Amino acid sequence: MKQILKVHISENKEYDIEISDSSFGKLNQEIYEITRGQKRLVVFSEKVYNLYFDDLNFSDEEVFVLKDGEIQKNYKNYLKIIDRAMQLGLTRKDVIIAVGGGVVGDIAGFAASTYMRGIDFIQIPTTLLSAVDSSVGGKTAIDLADAKNILGTFYQPKKVFININFLKTLDNKQYKSGMGEVLKYAFIEDSCNYKTPLFLFEFLTLGCEKILQREPLTIIRMIEYCLNLKISVVTKDEKESGLRKILNFGHTFAHALETITKYKKYTHGEAVVYGIYFILYWAYKKDLISYSYYRLSIELLEKYGFKPLDKKYDVKQMLHIMKKDKKVSDEKITFIIPEDKKMVKEIKLSDDEVVNMLNIMYEESFS
Repeated sequence: MKQILKVHISENKEYDIEISDSSFGKLNQEIYEITRGQKRLVVFSEKVYNLYFDDLNFSDEEVFVLKDGEIQKNYKNYLKIIDRAMQLGLTRKDVIIAVGGGVVGDIAGFAASTYMRGIDFIQIPTTLLSAVDSSVGGKTAIDLADAKNILGTFYQPKKVFININFLKTLDNKQYKSGMGEVLKYAFIEDSCNYKTPLFLFEFLTLGCEKILQREPLTIIRMIEYCLNLKISVVTKDEKESGLRKILNFGHTFAHALETITKYKKYTHGEAVVYGIYFILYWAYKKDLISYSYYRLSIELLEKYGFKPLDKKYDVKQMLHIMKKDKKVSDEKITFIIPEDKKMVKEIKLSDDEVVNMLNIMYEESFS
């Protein structure tokens, strides 16, 4: 099965996303066709390289292997990728290919966007999280010590190949992490302004068993739903000046949680779900959403094995990290909050208001 989704940002920014369960031989052929005549630098995650290098038609000479983990998305590794591109003699006519999860896609994309002021970039996401989120939309970045994605660009890929066969070897923790981003879309669907209702909230509720069993057709449909919503948003707002901010639902808290734990305790998707729990409870306590929607939301999260955060983190430290977030403006911190079923909006809160939010969350989690 194959689905082709088209992304049209502008006349000069169009590309296809291919979602399929085709063989790796077919994937190799398609990559060869789209990169014919180009020199290639292929950035692999270490785990994916060990599992799949023999199945993919790349030579050792064109490969750069990046160790696994968010901590690897740093300036030193960025420079190593640039050095490797120079060693291979890549020119403006050539291409960098990312094969791995979001970390590989982010850093390889950043390298592609800055090498010689921009060369072709192809995304081959191998995790559920990168398939439904980071591989599409053009965000690229690296982290600094206490700020996630603080150096980055908006740079659209030439093509995205999503092959769900990679998900067969994805461990349960990483699959669950991807479901964190999938669930996010269920809460923001109606705010994405997609042309027709997709009923993702209901699809995830009723299809939970097949999704957890990784039934191929169900997974392809789920990824397609999520990406249709994301495409609807990014084609209207490429550089996050307005509508695209809704994709950060749960993320302000999540990024602070990842940073305070040095990216070692929680996966990104887990952190996002903790951020969703946090903002749902706050919105309910503030009478922004009904109790029935709040309960439906919590039950959906629980169906996929998620629970509220079970550890307290210093409120002042969390606030300090949030204030370094790139979305801070006018000295206020941006949150995306629920306002109705599947609807969200942006608010900006002062330091005192954020401290109050955090204390409300702790009240629920540790009462």
